[in-house]
Amino acid sequence: MSLILGIESSCDETAVALVTSDGRILAHMLAGQESEHRPFGGVVPEIAARAHVEILPALIVDVLREADIALDEVDAIAATAGPGLIGGVMVGLVTAKALAMAGDKPLIAVNHLEGHALSPRLADPRLTFPYILLLVSGGHCQLLEVRGVGDYRRLATTIDDALGEAFDKTAKILGLGYPGGPAVEALALMGDAKAVPLPRPLVGTAEPHFSFAGLKSAVLRAKQAAIHADADIAASFQQAAIDCVVDRTRRALGGLSGMSAVVIAGGVAANRAMRAALEALAGEQGLRFVAPPPALCTDNAARPRWPLDDAAAPVRGAGVKA
Repeated sequence: MSLILGIESSCDETAVALVTSDGRILAHMLAGQESEHRPFGGVVPEIAARAHVEILPALIVDVLREADIALDEVDAIAATAGPGLIGGVMVGLVTAKALAMAGDKPLIAVNHLEGHALSPRLADPRLTFPYILLLVSGGHCQLLEVRGVGDYRRLATTIDDALGEAFDKTAKILGLGYPGGPAVEALALMGDAKAVPLPRPLVGTAEPHFSFAGLKSAVLRAKQAAIHADADIAASFQQAAIDCVVDRTRRALGGLSGMSAVVIAGGVAANRAMRAALEALAGEQGLRFVAPPPALCTDNAARPRWPLDDAAAPVRGAGVKA
């Protein structure tokens, strides 16, 4: 059994964990930056990078102390190498390189999306390959067939905006502040999901992909019309997004066999209504539903591209999050 110190700094949250090679989490700590970014209504890359510099050293010390493990007992250092905001990624990766060099230990560069793809197995050891994964974050919205470690087939992606981005923009339109996703979810609980007629882009089509730009624009028009309550707009938006996700996932499942589960990961995976709808779909298909706890679902708001399936065919859309 090996001990691995993991570092994540791809966006506005600094995370450090000590895990074993057999998948046990010995210690895990996460520090957010919501107060720093809230005045700007979103993540400011320069502020995020500086906060990582200030937070990361103490977080590493605290994780090692909590696990009662000395740094020289660690067998390898792992860190997110992308995708993500370049400043934040550099802070974590350079720190990991320094620790690896100083201790003569292996350095493991991790694709952040792969971390999301495999994190459900940390939460549920019974989850076996292959499974269908809905990866939804601030910068990505994909359906993937997860066949094994390092073996992924992209089934669908967004041709414009990511789902987390649509949640954040909706929050901004409604004046809910940052972070947007949880704010929209909370407001939606007080609204009528049928009150505002909003589009469901690509629902029912043979095309496998997602599209949320039109939905986001429709939310803006609904707000500008000043007819509907903000809670009704939030609830209607959330339901439209869920309907899109369920329809696209159902379509993807129609072309697959032998799946062990329907799995959701990424920042938007913390949305309880989204989880409930996908759990119902999984039951309809005779499959298990698996979602990591919120601590392992943190939205990475990724920007640069680092696809898990390099062989996936290009899709239309100038803003595609491939």
